[in-house]
Amino acid sequence: MTNEHEVDNEQAIQADVAWVDVIHKMDEAYADLVRSQVELESKNVELEEAQRYFDSVQSSMNDVLIVCDNHGKIDGVNRALSEFTDEDSPSLLGTPVEELISCPGVPLLPLLKQVDSKHIERDVDVVLHGSFGDVPLSVNCSPRINHRGRKVGVVLVGRPVGELQRAYKELNEAHAELQLAQQRLVQSEKMASLGRLVAGVAHELNNPISFVYGNMHVLQRYTNKLRTYFDAVSEGATREDLRDMRSQMRLDKAIKDLDSLVEGTMEGAVRVKEIVDDLRQFSSTQASAKAAFDIVHVIRTAAHWIVKESKFSVDITYQLPPKLDAWGHAGQIHQVVVNLVQNAFDAMADSEIRSLILSAEPCHQGVLVTLKDSGPGISETDAPNLFEPFFTTKPVGKGTGLGLSISYGIIAEHHGELSIINHEQGGALARLWLPGPGEDDA
Repeated sequence: MTNEHEVDNEQAIQADVAWVDVIHKMDEAYADLVRSQVELESKNVELEEAQRYFDSVQSSMNDVLIVCDNHGKIDGVNRALSEFTDEDSPSLLGTPVEELISCPGVPLLPLLKQVDSKHIERDVDVVLHGSFGDVPLSVNCSPRINHRGRKVGVVLVGRPVGELQRAYKELNEAHAELQLAQQRLVQSEKMASLGRLVAGVAHELNNPISFVYGNMHVLQRYTNKLRTYFDAVSEGATREDLRDMRSQMRLDKAIKDLDSLVEGTMEGAVRVKEIVDDLRQFSSTQASAKAAFDIVHVIRTAAHWIVKESKFSVDITYQLPPKLDAWGHAGQIHQVVVNLVQNAFDAMADSEIRSLILSAEPCHQGVLVTLKDSGPGISETDAPNLFEPFFTTKPVGKGTGLGLSISYGIIAEHHGELSIINHEQGGALARLWLPGPGEDDA
């Protein structure tokens, strides 16, 4: 009996252990179920958010979107297509795409089958059969690929041609306005250069004209005295009266001064003529005006005019030969040199030492002009942009940023070279090379 009782107890214990194991397994299964449920709900939330994001992107598109399978059946559309067809998205699902779109002169379905990952048709002109009439579209076609990398359909994105034309028109208008603004700025820079030139000419003309003006006043007084004297002679005045009149009016001195007054007046008139000739040469814009010209004369004239207008003094050193001929348009090169000298002056405005070295010499069948200033030099960030249009380091309202750009274009048209670098001893160094006389400028 005792053995039977012990066996029963052992079986009961084993049954209890088995039941506890079952409960543990059930708890683990329930925990896994709860965890899976939480993950599933989280994935559903992410999926819903992705769906809402996708729907919002689709609904905000103004372009027509059509998604179809390999057989041309519509799998999805966006709001823009629904508005054109006046049908909601569910009613369009499964509709053959050929019922909505046709490609003039070419069957649409074979054309869509040609679209694969290596061959994408772009900007295909089709016609959308909308509820309010046919609408021409410019369509972009691309393949729709599944997670295995296989093509399962085609995605078509199209924009009404009318909208494209309107966009092109707006783009052209904006481009025209930009060109007009650029032309105005270029004209502004030209007017600024003209202003500097006129100011220089005014200073240059002032001295000889003032000299001529003063001489003519003196000659006018002498003329009146001589007229009075000769009137007295013609009226029969006595020798003594004429001698007294001649002494009182100091006619002997006036007669001696006549030669110097005439020579000085002629010298002033010649100087005025030379200045006017320079102005006519520098202001000429005809391509035929290209010829051999003295670059030394251009450098000295340009520097002289900038000095006349400068509000501070600059120590200028000329390392120039008596004469050196270059080939090109003297007026345009004068504008370039004026811009380079003006930039050098502007760079030295805040410098304690202001010095500028101007040199010219023959170089490689042409002439090399260099300008070295004692300014702060060029920063690394500004160096690559020096010749870019509208780039300037000057404060707003102090420069258009077109001077160096225009100068670079002029030198390029002359088949020359223009560069500005930092000098190893400090300051900036501008180098201008031009072909010499006899070089082919075509």
